[in-house]
Amino acid sequence: MTGWSTGRVPWICHVVVAIFLLMLTVDVVRPTSEYDPYKILDVSRSAGQAEIKRAYKKLVREWHPDKNKDPKAEDMFIKISKSYEILSNEERRANFDRYGQMDENQPFGQPQHQGFHGFHRSFYFDESFFHFPRSRDFADSKYMLHHAQFNSEILPDSYKRPYLIKVTSDWCFACIHIEPVWKETVLELEPLGVGIGVVDLGYERRLANQLGAYRTPSIIGLVNGRVTFFHQAVIQEHLRQFVEDLVPQRLVEKVNDDNYRAFLESWHSENKPGLLLFDRVSVVPLLYKLTAFSFREYVRFGYVDQGDTHIAQLLQQFNINTFAPSMLLFKEDTEKPADIIQARGMKRQIMNEFVSNNKFLQVPRLVSQQLFDELCPVKQFHRRRKYCVLLITGEDDAFLPGNKAFLDFASAYKKDVLRFAYVYQRKQQPLCQALLQNQAAVSPQVVILERRSQAGRVLYRSVSGGWNGSEEDKHCLHEQLELLQRDPTYLTTDATLPELNNEMAPIFIVQWLNAAFDYILQIYDGLLYSNWREMMPILSLIFSALFILFGTVIIQAFSEPGESKPQSSKQKESPTTQNEENPSSRAGTSSRPPKKDFVEVTELTDITYTSNLVKLKPGHINVVLVLTNASKNALLRKFAKEVFSFSGSQTLHFSFLNADKHHHWMPSLLRSACFNEQSESHSDDEESPDFAGYVLALNGYKKYFCLFRPVFTGDDHSGSSSETSFSSDSRRLSRSRSRSSSHSRSRSHSREDGAKRGSSRATSIEVHHKLDRLGLWMERLMEGTLPRIPVPVWPTLEDAANASAS
Repeated sequence: MTGWSTGRVPWICHVVVAIFLLMLTVDVVRPTSEYDPYKILDVSRSAGQAEIKRAYKKLVREWHPDKNKDPKAEDMFIKISKSYEILSNEERRANFDRYGQMDENQPFGQPQHQGFHGFHRSFYFDESFFHFPRSRDFADSKYMLHHAQFNSEILPDSYKRPYLIKVTSDWCFACIHIEPVWKETVLELEPLGVGIGVVDLGYERRLANQLGAYRTPSIIGLVNGRVTFFHQAVIQEHLRQFVEDLVPQRLVEKVNDDNYRAFLESWHSENKPGLLLFDRVSVVPLLYKLTAFSFREYVRFGYVDQGDTHIAQLLQQFNINTFAPSMLLFKEDTEKPADIIQARGMKRQIMNEFVSNNKFLQVPRLVSQQLFDELCPVKQFHRRRKYCVLLITGEDDAFLPGNKAFLDFASAYKKDVLRFAYVYQRKQQPLCQALLQNQAAVSPQVVILERRSQAGRVLYRSVSGGWNGSEEDKHCLHEQLELLQRDPTYLTTDATLPELNNEMAPIFIVQWLNAAFDYILQIYDGLLYSNWREMMPILSLIFSALFILFGTVIIQAFSEPGESKPQSSKQKESPTTQNEENPSSRAGTSSRPPKKDFVEVTELTDITYTSNLVKLKPGHINVVLVLTNASKNALLRKFAKEVFSFSGSQTLHFSFLNADKHHHWMPSLLRSACFNEQSESHSDDEESPDFAGYVLALNGYKKYFCLFRPVFTGDDHSGSSSETSFSSDSRRLSRSRSRSSSHSRSRSHSREDGAKRGSSRATSIEVHHKLDRLGLWMERLMEGTLPRIPVPVWPTLEDAANASAS
């Protein structure tokens, strides 16, 4: 018995452990299979998006908590919403089909609820093992934001009211702690006009990245499209102050007996009505600040503290009741308010309606296209016709009586279909020219118009006789307005109006400074609170710019000094050639017009040879003229004339090589290129061929050259045609200036050298005609159609001489 027990106990233990592990695995995996979005929406796994959407709409109507009083309706509604979020997104749906995964933050292929992490390593339980999911409060579900909704609705609306946004997730236990404070804050701020939003980090990762929120819980303020993070302790007072700080501080002006006159009379310069709030609170109420933010483009806001001792004159003049908040709205008349409202409990809806009904002056000035669109909307239906009576006037004091008479007429003649406005002709010239048919108005003119399309098409008619403000003018305008309301075809002239200039827009430097200030403030906020994920692109850009800057300085500091010396010596010592002629015959052949009135030609010497040929920049070509002492002046003059129209190119350089000094360089170059030139030489002496007049286009980087051989197009020196051609060219003013090194300045000996070689060389007329077709060759060079002769290595001037001597 004992032996049997001893042998069977280990076996029984293994069975018990296996059963326990199996039960544990089933319990761990069971939550994944319990929540099946296909079963909740009652659709098959092969259902399309249209079928899923229909099922979702049907179930939402059935289980909405406002319509279904079942205690489980709220939980069911949340499950339906989550199921639709998963199945409507192809990526999430694929993850669920493959792995049963519903949270996109988990790695692919990992089950959603994985509480068993290797029994042989450790026995680990995470919070999802116990499976007590925290169902989101239904109050938050109506504030849930999506990426498309945020960009199309919330972001534009942030220019009218601030938004307070909470970033949370399903398994954020810290979010549970701030939930009571959040609810109380929402109940307080939402009635005041603050927008509320909730972003689920798990389901709206794209929106969270756009907001810069990478952790939960996070509270974000959004105003004017700018995101600001809340970094203080989450208590109701701090959240309220955070929202109040989001609103610009200069929207409401403190008014008392000292400045109320200036505040009320600024309607003319600001082109806005003025609104005064009288209350017994020393601090401007948040509700009033939010209303001022919403209507800042239309109305100026002032606040009068009834507890202040310097408001006795204000209270007496306007007979203010000090027992309840009062709002007085002033337009053109600063002595009498245009509208008054008084209530003990001033609500947001009351204030918004009061301001909306009085956001324009009696006769506002057209200062922008937006104001014109609101005052004179485009006709949509016959019964919604709106006519705009426009006074075209001036800013001088001489126009003030007529403007005042027009205001009096508009105040007395009030019709729902009529809108009165005026415009300054000097500030809105395109509009006035279109209405006056390009005729300058000597006196003010009144135009009645009706807008027909958003493109600017209008029907209008000018009131005959102009406008001086007399009783006769008022009577004439009154008759025409009455006729217009009886007969809409009264407007006969058609025109297309241009867009109005925005007179109130700040200048560019102010806009730039404001944008720079916001950007610096954002950088400071990110650095102060170590939001490194958001700041990394900016810091990377800054360090990249610094690296490039200092890297360039270091490379220049440690570069070989010989690379920069030839450039400076070339400018100081090399002679250049100038051509004062303006050869317009080939001006259009170069890619760029010449920047100078001369051609700079550099002599190739031992100093300039390396920088002008061997180390020439990639893509640059050096055009080299081969000459002798006898033909130097004639060839340089002709060369400058032929290449002048190409001197504007940034990639072409012009040089000349003296064959008398370096007579072995050309044969060495041709031999290294396997080019047999002796058979084609024009010289009688085969050992010393005449290369004068040859032109080479040398590409030092790619090691090839193009060759131009002299072609005689003129006659012999004994003929008369060559003399005529030469004399016609010699009459044109030209001069050449050449640069050379200190080793090769010997102009005084050029005539002696020419005399020595005169017996065996052609005359100046023949030498001059050697470059007659160089211009056509240069055009082919720019087109890239010339044959290229490769060179294995460029011969140096010294190597060529040594090779010849050996």
